[in-house]
Amino acid sequence: MSASGRASIGLLKRGWHEIPDVMGSGVMALIGLGLGAISFHLYYNVKDGDNRRYKIEYTVIRHDDPRAEKVRKD
Repeated sequence: MSASGRASIGLLKRGWHEIPDVMGSGVMALIGLGLGAISFHLYYNVKDGDNRRYKIEYTVIRHDDPRAEKVRKD
C-alpha cells in the first residue's frame, strides 16, 4: 500500500474519532445519493417516465411507431 493510501485511511480514522456526527452524516448522504440515483434509473428511465400526460408541444405518433404502445390513454 502506498504512503498516500495509508494517509487517507488515517485521515478518515482521525475524522471519525474527532467529528463522528459529520462523518456519519456524510456516509448517510452518500447512501442517500446512491439510492436516489438507483430509484431514478429504475422508476424513470426503465419504466418510460418521460411519457408525460400533457406535453408542451403537440406530437404525432404513427401507429407503427414502437412508442405508440407506451402512450397512456387516461
